[in-house]
Amino acid sequence: MRRMAARSPSSLAPAFALAYALLVAYACLHPLTGWRNSGLPAFDWLWAPWPKYFILEDLLFNILGYLPLGLLLAAALPAQWRFARKALVAALLAGLFSFGLEALQNYLPSRVASNLDLGGNAAGGLLGALAGARWGSALLGPQGRLQRWRARSVIGGRSGEAGLVLIGLWLLGQLGATDLVFASGDLRSLLGIPAPLPFRPERFIAFDTALTASGLLAIGLFVRCMTRGASPLPVLAVIALGIGAKSLATWIFFEPGAPLAWLTPGAERGLVIGGALLLPALLLPRLAQHAIAGTSLLLATALVNLIPENPYLPFDRRLAGFSNVFSFHGLTGLVDSLWPYAALAYLSALGLWRGEHLAAAPASAQPAPRRRARR
Repeated sequence: MRRMAARSPSSLAPAFALAYALLVAYACLHPLTGWRNSGLPAFDWLWAPWPKYFILEDLLFNILGYLPLGLLLAAALPAQWRFARKALVAALLAGLFSFGLEALQNYLPSRVASNLDLGGNAAGGLLGALAGARWGSALLGPQGRLQRWRARSVIGGRSGEAGLVLIGLWLLGQLGATDLVFASGDLRSLLGIPAPLPFRPERFIAFDTALTASGLLAIGLFVRCMTRGASPLPVLAVIALGIGAKSLATWIFFEPGAPLAWLTPGAERGLVIGGALLLPALLLPRLAQHAIAGTSLLLATALVNLIPENPYLPFDRRLAGFSNVFSFHGLTGLVDSLWPYAALAYLSALGLWRGEHLAAAPASAQPAPRRRARR
């Protein structure tokens, strides 16, 4: 009898590298409108002199933005490649990617192609490539630590990988400083639609409370639907990271720096109510958790599109003048606006195509297959 070869786990790095590259491309080409030919030579920006006004924060932003890309590209390359080969190829790919985006920026009137930006991006890509060539396989490779954790804690197949990418995108959306905590799916700001209801303090607090509670319940059960076992730790970890990301955003982008500016009276009540609902929901059957996750996502999305505008957000408008900050807010705004719709599609697909996981036992608890004794 022939033995069926076990399917080896795939590396998570290619999926993460592709997702991150798409995010970088959107951030660099935001707002993706007004394309035109300036009439200047396409690559004149490569030999432009040192800019008159140099902003160190922009250069650091470019370096830090491309560092993860270089790391993920190096980790996605074949594990048998030598350190120097992986680092060189990953750095070259990151540099060519940056060059292509800068060349495209030359046709956007709202963006300025810059050799200084290209240098910062290439430097960040190189630093990330060196780190990825050294530690990428051990962390993200088929037998890496993250892959072993994923096999133990996350549902298998492409569904698990897509779920992890969606969680990463949700955390990215929380870095937007102009929206409320756990609030996503706002199509009004994306499409320029005015708020349907005028602002009144008691109305805003009521909406904020319901929005925070439903958003907390939605993200908690979304994480629960894509994880194995009954441990609440992955759910609590993602919620804590989301609160940390929102606090970091408000500390950086609010004036004066206020890491807890997102903690409005409505958010306080919503966190208490949402937590009180989430804890018992984690004990429900998987099928019920799946249904409540989708319902909570729908409710939170409806509320975020109905809530009145908050006129008291102390957003630091001075920072909006920095081109990279403008790109970053465009990226987080798009991700935050579209995330719940992608999450609802994911939950629907998960229920239709991988419904067996809803009642499945954890991988560690499943009995090992019996081996046929030799005759």
